Amino acid sequence: MVGVMRVSVFGADNAPATLLGSCGPAKPGVACRLIWDLTHDGRAASLTSEYIGGPLNIVLRVLFVVLLAFACQALVHRLINRLTERAALSMLSPFHNGAFRGAPARATAQATARATARATARGLGLARLARRRRGHGSAADSPPPSPELAASLEAKAAAAGQGELTAQGAAGGAAAQAEAALVDERRKQRVRALGAILRSAASVTIFAIAGFVILGDLSINLAPLLASAGVAGVALGLGAQGLVRDYLAGIFMLVEDQYGVGDVITVGGATGTVENVTLRVTRVRDVNGIVWHVRNGSIESVGNESQGWARAVIDFPVPFSADLTRIRRLLEQTGNAMWQDPAWRTVMLAAPEVWGAQEVTSDTVVMRVVVKTAPLRQWEVEREMRAQLKGALHSGGIFGTDTAH
Repeated sequence: MVGVMRVSVFGADNAPATLLGSCGPAKPGVACRLIWDLTHDGRAASLTSEYIGGPLNIVLRVLFVVLLAFACQALVHRLINRLTERAALSMLSPFHNGAFRGAPARATAQATARATARATARGLGLARLARRRRGHGSAADSPPPSPELAASLEAKAAAAGQGELTAQGAAGGAAAQAEAALVDERRKQRVRALGAILRSAASVTIFAIAGFVILGDLSINLAPLLASAGVAGVALGLGAQGLVRDYLAGIFMLVEDQYGVGDVITVGGATGTVENVTLRVTRVRDVNGIVWHVRNGSIESVGNESQGWARAVIDFPVPFSADLTRIRRLLEQTGNAMWQDPAWRTVMLAAPEVWGAQEVTSDTVVMRVVVKTAPLRQWEVEREMRAQLKGALHSGGIFGTDTAH
């Protein structure tokens, strides 16, 4: 009888509680172990493991995954920023070390030749004038000037040529620097836009992976979810082909640098200034103030009037009976005078060129003058050039005498 009583008292139901028996066969959690060490109560430890330890463990794991995702996002963004900045510098280095660095040198060399020729002519003129004043007769028969006078004339000519050389070199360098700055800024904007796209794609990828990890920690079966997402993606792709096409066209537009904000473009039936560019839509405002919203996927061809550099084209009609050789000379003189003006030298990237007769009718001959200008500055150069050409041709007697004052 005693043996039977001992079996009933110390049976399986009345066995003393243990840590593993209360907190589970796996590794005990921190909360369950803490309650067991404080109370040695198996029921309290079991309740803590079921209602506190498990949810708290899940919450901590979710927080860890989220913090790890933010840390990865910060590292990837920093890496993308460094790569884009290096890409911008590598794109701009050829322009700094090559063409645009050479432009001031070429301008300086040309200015040197022109200044030397003008200084020589000026020195000869001063010598002839001095000989006339000394009563030596005509310039052709007069004896050479004295060494002191020759040295003085040479010094004056050198000073005049150096001053002209400095002014022309500074103007040419300013024009080249202006063009280089425009290209630099445009390429920087392009690289930054591509960097923004890469950062957004990296963020979406990182947090998508983190979301799947969190769903796995919550014991959610991902197979049906992935299958449903695949079916939904196929349906969305079939129903939103135009939207996908717009986004892909927007990405290629940025990668190929077809146009940007501030450019004047012709797309479809609209010509105007680009006000905003997204991956889906381009917003253009024309000269009448009308805003055009153009989907990127619908753009088959686009004309950009302000990328890199522009050209001012001036077609000026003159009388059919006028001397074209004299008119060409007047046009060249007017263009060179405007090119030498410091106010226009930073806008005009090259000296004006007279291409000659563009169109001939029974009454008029259309003469064409072209000027390479900075982007978006061709229209003001055209207006000023037309006004100066009109004045020069009128002063030269090409259009007769104007009696209306």
